[in-house]
Amino acid sequence: MRVEALDNCVKVSGLEDFSLVETCECGQCFRWNGQPDGTYIGIAAGKRAQVEQKGDALFFYGVTEEEFEEFWRGYFDLDFDYGAVRRLVCGNEVLRAAAEFAPGIRILRAEPWETLCSFIISQNNNIPRIKGIIERLCSTFGEEIEGGGYSFPGADRLAGLKEEDLAPLRCGFRAGYILDAARKVAEGEIDLEALRLAPIEEARAELQKIRGVGPKVAECVLLYGLHRLEAFPVDVWMKKAMTRLFPEGLPECARPFAGIAQQYLYHYVRNNPEVLEERAGGVIFLAKSANLV
Repeated sequence: MRVEALDNCVKVSGLEDFSLVETCECGQCFRWNGQPDGTYIGIAAGKRAQVEQKGDALFFYGVTEEEFEEFWRGYFDLDFDYGAVRRLVCGNEVLRAAAEFAPGIRILRAEPWETLCSFIISQNNNIPRIKGIIERLCSTFGEEIEGGGYSFPGADRLAGLKEEDLAPLRCGFRAGYILDAARKVAEGEIDLEALRLAPIEEARAELQKIRGVGPKVAECVLLYGLHRLEAFPVDVWMKKAMTRLFPEGLPECARPFAGIAQQYLYHYVRNNPEVLEERAGGVIFLAKSANLV
């Protein structure tokens, strides 16, 4: 990987196993939006960037080389060897098909509080509405940032509010959940940073002390906000995938990187639902697109 500071951007070339579209559109983040010119504009940790991919190169517009090295390089997980993970999980034919379908997905290193709040909002919701609630939350309670847009408000900013204060967000029953999370984090009852290193079961239990946080949201926070790659979020699609493709559980080869395997599977089955069809007698049908039948 080579990093160059150009006149109007930072160019990162020589990337392998990276797709900007797959990474921004796989359901792990809600503040990246595709533009008509093919770029993506996003805000993370109070920083704004416009990013474009051309082949094996990424272009970060409005970003200095120092800002790239200090934040965006880590945020996009550019130094992690996803190729090695794909080779590991490819010991299973279904996971191999999934990994080959979308090899460029990366797990973003998002800010934990923003991830927690965002996935509380995501419950029983669709992506356009999730994005709308989050943008209203940021424009109402966040800080305006250079280049346009607003930062994600911290737990301290929200902890003292009442449910009626969140009425402009139109987030319904989730308002109480957001405030409970904000108070527990702001008061130190839940130490998100400590959960990076805590035993995984302990971390899951801690997160579920927050009102409205169940197993799925907890796993999302662990994976997307704390980079616990052994976490494995399960939604409706993943329940179907596990029931029909892995009734005995995820193969041993994938368990250390279950979260990455989950992203491959999630993207694969959503785009190839025929994978989940079953033949008579319970034999799994694998899509012809996977080149396995």
